[in-house]
Order: sequence, then C-alpha cells, then structure tokens
Amino acid sequence: MSVDSGPEAAPVAPRQSSLSTAAARNLATTTKSAPQMQEITSRWLLRTLPWVETKGGVYRVNRRLSYTVGDGRVDFVQDGARVRVIPRELGELALLRGFEDVEVLTVLADRCVQRDFRAGETLVERGTPAEGIHLIAHGRISQTTVGKYGDEVAVAVLADGDRFGENSLLDTDTLWDYTATAETAGTLLTLSRADFAAVQASAPSLQSHIRAFSSIPEQRQNRHGEAEIALSAGHTGEAELPGAFVDYELDPREYELSVAQTVLKIHSRVADLYNGPFNQTEEQLRLTVEALRERQEYELINNREFGLLHNADFRQRIQTHSGPPTPDDLDELLCRRRGSKFFLAHPRTIAAIGREFNRRGIYPSHMDLGGQQVPAWRGVPILPCGKIPITEEKTSSILVMRTGEDDQGVIGLRQTGLPDEYEPGLSVRFMGIDEQAILSYLVTTYYSAAILVPDALGVLENVQIATRH
Repeated sequence: MSVDSGPEAAPVAPRQSSLSTAAARNLATTTKSAPQMQEITSRWLLRTLPWVETKGGVYRVNRRLSYTVGDGRVDFVQDGARVRVIPRELGELALLRGFEDVEVLTVLADRCVQRDFRAGETLVERGTPAEGIHLIAHGRISQTTVGKYGDEVAVAVLADGDRFGENSLLDTDTLWDYTATAETAGTLLTLSRADFAAVQASAPSLQSHIRAFSSIPEQRQNRHGEAEIALSAGHTGEAELPGAFVDYELDPREYELSVAQTVLKIHSRVADLYNGPFNQTEEQLRLTVEALRERQEYELINNREFGLLHNADFRQRIQTHSGPPTPDDLDELLCRRRGSKFFLAHPRTIAAIGREFNRRGIYPSHMDLGGQQVPAWRGVPILPCGKIPITEEKTSSILVMRTGEDDQGVIGLRQTGLPDEYEPGLSVRFMGIDEQAILSYLVTTYYSAAILVPDALGVLENVQIATRH
C-alpha cells in the first residue's frame, strides 16, 4: 500500500555516486607558497647608496678647515642629533669679540645646553627675567612685543646663526622686552648667566677682556668659509708668488659602524622533519634577513648618531614656500648642490607632489631605474621610502643627495669578508644547540652612512602632505 507524500515532506537527498572532493584532498599534495612578509619594501636607499669598505669599523671624514669668525653669525658642529657651538664662534658675540683664549672659549662652549623646540612653542615671555643668551642652531623664531596702542607688533624674525639675550650675561636685572615664539621646529643652545659668571670667576684673561675688549683681527676665507689658499693670477714677469698650504680640520668626524643583530631559533625537530618542499631553516633565515635590512634602512634615515635626517647640515635644510611640496620647493633643493642623484620621500609625500604639480598643470616625467618606471623632476628620480617619518600634523621631509666618494657625496659604510658571511656585510653564525634541542643562529649586519661635505645632502622640511579642500 503506497502513501502519497504531502507537500510538506522533505526532499530526499540524491545518493552519492563518486568520491567527494573533501575526502579526495586527504590524498592530494597541496601547492603552497613560500612564507610571505608584508614588511618587505623596495628599499631604494640601500639599493642606490654606494657602499664603501670600512676596515677597522671606523670611517674618518677629513675636510678642509672651515671657519666664519667675523661674519656676524654663530656656527655649530653637528654630531648626529647633538649640536655644539664652535668655541671660536663665540667671538661673534659683542662681549667676546677679540677674545682669543681658546681654552676659556671651549669651557664656555661646553657650558651651552642644547634645547630642541617645537613649532608654536614660546621660548621666552615678555616681562620675565632674562637669565642667559640663546644661540639659534636651526629653526625660525619670531619676536613680538606690545605696541604703542596695546596691539602685538613684530620685532624681528631670527634664524640659523642668530642669537638673542646677549645683554643678560652681565646685567642681572635684565627683563625680556619681547616674546620669542618658534615658527618652526628647531634647536638652540643656551649659555646661562650663572655658568658665564662661574667661568669668568676662574679665568683672569676673561675678566680683563670684559673690562676692555678689542676688535677681532681680520680673517681671510673663501665664500664657503674655508681657510683661503693664497694664490696669484694675472701677474707678469718675475712676480713673487704667495706661499700656500691647505689646512685641515683638527678634529674630523669619525663614523663607527653600527650593528643590527638578532638570534634566530629553530627547533631541531622542525629542521629535521619538515623540510619539504621548503627548507625551514632557509625560509626562517630569509625572512630574518629581510627584517634586518628593513631595520638597516630605517636606521640610515632616523638614527640620531648617523641618520641622514639628523646629520643634514642646518644650512642645507630649507622650508617649503607655502606648505605643500611645489616645483619651486624642489628646484630650491636642487640648486643648492651639484650632481643630485635622487630625491627620497615617503610614498604619501610623493602623492602630495603629484597633486601639487597637477594643480599647476605640470606633469613630472618618468625615467627607467633598474627596469622600473619612477617619477622624476629635472631628470632626478623621486624614490619612495616609507621610513621617512610623518608627524601628527601630517608633515614630512624630502631628501635629495649627491652620492659617491668621487663626487664628495653621501656614502654607505660596511665591512665585508666577515666570518660566516651570508650576504655582503651580513653574517649568520651558528651558536649551538641547547638542552631543549633548539638551534640558535646569530644574524648580524654592520652599517653606517657618512656625508662627505655638507652640501651633499639637502632636506626640505615641514612638507604638508594632507589633502587640501
């Protein structure tokens, strides 16, 4: 007897007639990729920087002796992020003009305290006691005061090499008659009245100079501030030729190789059993090396001792005309040096360059670099580097550099021929197996960078990269 199924009866599933794909996969070989890593970037700086062999782990940059005493501005020495005033440059102060006791000047220079300031920061307040002199190493500072009718009026705008508060070194009752506000980020050095008085009390030569100081003798320099080489030209007959020699810096900058290291650990069971189709040790090592190279490029840009952003000469740092990066800004960077090899900018900064150029109806050309098309301006490629920082205010920097020892440019430093060298300047050293059967490998790379002459590197600072509406 058959029973008709009603409309609400569940449909009968079809009977399986072949092996399912889910079961079949248990017998199949899976095709897989090598381990992937999102951190890997193009690392253009490492690829384009000429690398110089650095035996002994130290590279010394010898330069001609430079001084600019008598030009009215104070010069400084940069050692990474640390800034020091050149002792003889204190002779630019009216109070110390003509004072030549270098030992005392050195003591005064050592008493100067570095201060890094931010844009918008108030450095001194009108009406408060003035307790020292401020020497501006880098940055722009505006001075304002209250005008005749109670409104705020501008007094002056100071920049690199200027100073304010000089009278406060001797006058204990001096008050600031203006407010000093930072227009850009920068660095200044402060010599307090108390420190100056302490040095004066122990230096009879300074005491006598303060009572009656003379003018500084004339010094001869070329237009770059280097000690002039005596020459004669256009003479006839048996004219007496001047004697000359090329003087050098007595305390040249030395760059020691920095190091990036890590210990790679792999369990022996993994290394023994799970090596098909990829060798586990090789893949672990490959990704570790990639991470070290990424860190190396970051340090070459940002390290406070040798990084390019911190070691760019203050006179080679410029500000944008209006905030966003314009063709005029890039031209200003290029005109300050010969033989520029490439720009280096954050990818978001490169996008901002494209927007500003397009806004003006200008379209940068492209050029082939290592088989890859990259944007260029005036024949100089613009290369991306995500390690250049972006501030909270959405500003960044653009670097431009001349490279190579022969061109007195920027160079990378490394030492090859290391024990157990895996790549040039990078070694992988087996450290043994511990009691947990874990193999350890010490992965090490040594590196640094050097700027041979100040104009080899230029920086466009405070570049606005946010989209304008």
